[in-house]
Amino acid sequence: MSESEPSGAEGGESASKGPREREPDARFTFANERTFLAWNRTALALIVAGLAIVQLLPPFPGVPWGRHLLAVPLIIFGAVLSVGGFVEWGRNQRALRRGEPLPRSPLPRLLAFAIAAVAMAAAVLVLLSEAVD
Repeated sequence: MSESEPSGAEGGESASKGPREREPDARFTFANERTFLAWNRTALALIVAGLAIVQLLPPFPGVPWGRHLLAVPLIIFGAVLSVGGFVEWGRNQRALRRGEPLPRSPLPRLLAFAIAAVAMAAAVLVLLSEAVD
């Protein structure tokens, strides 16, 4: 190979590997891992909250399905958030290794909308059960 021909590793991309990757600063890797663990703690909290609602909350008067209306979305969203956190961790780690900007995360927006929706459902359930009394 002559000096004028770029090799796969020096040219930025190789046919088999894609963009050139290097080990990022350990601090960034650890920060990415802490963020992943925070998303998983949030996911576990949502799942446990959903289970607690079904198991510990008394039924809403006149709305026997009310506890499930609140609990099931929390449990499902907890599972989605856990998987989403893992996917985001991988995307961020890949961007760090390639020296690219970190991709925007949809998780904070999804979490905010999910919590707002459950809060609105809870308010409607409280109002419906008060109307039955």
